[in-house]
Order: sequence, then structure tokens, then C-alpha cells
Amino acid sequence: MSDQTGVSVQQIVEKVWLSIAERRLRPGVQLKEEQMATIFNVSRARIRQALALLQRDGLVAIIPNRGAFVCKPSVEEARDVFFVRRTVERCVVERLCKGVSKADIKRLRDHVAKERIANTQDITTDIIKLSGGFHLLLAETVGSDFLFATMRDLIARSSLITAVYRNTNRFNCGPDEHAEIVEAIVGNDADRATHLMAHHLEHVESELDLTEIRDLSHDLRAALA
Repeated sequence: MSDQTGVSVQQIVEKVWLSIAERRLRPGVQLKEEQMATIFNVSRARIRQALALLQRDGLVAIIPNRGAFVCKPSVEEARDVFFVRRTVERCVVERLCKGVSKADIKRLRDHVAKERIANTQDITTDIIKLSGGFHLLLAETVGSDFLFATMRDLIARSSLITAVYRNTNRFNCGPDEHAEIVEAIVGNDADRATHLMAHHLEHVESELDLTEIRDLSHDLRAALA
């Protein structure tokens, strides 16, 4: 099949990711190349590219001779991810409190402003992207390739874990709490910034029901259409 619809690899990735985040696509479901190619009206080659990117982000597992499946994080993995996030993000904010440029401060404040707009207008796609994007932006601002790569992996895994285990329908880690963290960083107040970040991550984790995986949809077409 030719890719005449103009649906890009990244658009396919975002659609799958959003379907997981909005709990329309169940962990463990198989992402069949042929069916996805039909749904998006693109070639199987383009689907394979999208699946490879989803695998890189830790959202999809590609098993030889079996196919691609939405990852199914265990309760233990969920706890481990948030434990590591607390450690890494403490390091991030401590580094930032040693000094950030005016340009970096503007980027952080602008990002929080975008979060507020998304929340006010209840734009689910933007809320999901911006919530995780804030934490990724903090790591990027530090200027460490290692910290950025680590946070990118942790944020992707956190998105899947939150989608699977959260108690509420809203996917939102909170612009108000993000704004407080930014202002603590601007004031070079490492104690307050690390305390706020720890409290923030505890808040996010407390909204998870780490008992069992929800029974989400098996229907690939219904989830992605």
C-alpha cells in the first residue's frame, strides 16, 4: 500500500501513545502491522517505523516471530520507575538551582503557561504532552545529555504506568505544582525546590492504584480509529 494519506510516522506514534494514555488501548494487546496499515491507510513499512519508535520509548515490545505488543508494566516496575524518578529529578532541580539563564527561566514559565491554557480548555492531548514535557524540559535545561536521555526514558515509562494504573480519568501532573517548582529554581532555593519536586512526584504516584492492571480495550480499531 502506498502512503497517500499523508499520515506521518510521528502522527502514528502519537496516536498509539495517546490511545494508551487515554486508556483506550490495553497493555498486552497486539499491534498487528496489517490491521494498523489499514486503519491509517499507509504502508506496513511506515507502521514498522512507528513501532520501532514506540519500542525505543518503552511503550511497545517487539517479540521475534510473534509481533509487537503494548508493554505491560508490573506493579513492581511502576514503583521502581517512580523511585528512580525521585532520585534523578532531585539531582535535576539541585543542578538548576545553582543558576539558570533568563532565557531558560522564560522557557520554563512559558511552558507552565501553556499547561494552564491546556487545562483551562481541557485539551487532553496537550495536557498529556505538556505534563510530561515539563519534567523533560527541566532535564534538558540542565544541559546533560545523560540526564536528558534518562528522563526521556523515565517519562515515557511513567506515561504508560500512569495510563494503566491511575485512579482518575484526568491525566495531569499539575501546572500549579510545576509553577511552584520553577519559582523555587528561579530563587536558587534548592531545599524548597527538591521538597516541592518530591511532594509533586508523591502526589502523582498517590493517584495510582498499584494493585492490578485495568481491563482496557482489546479492540485495536476502536482504540485507534
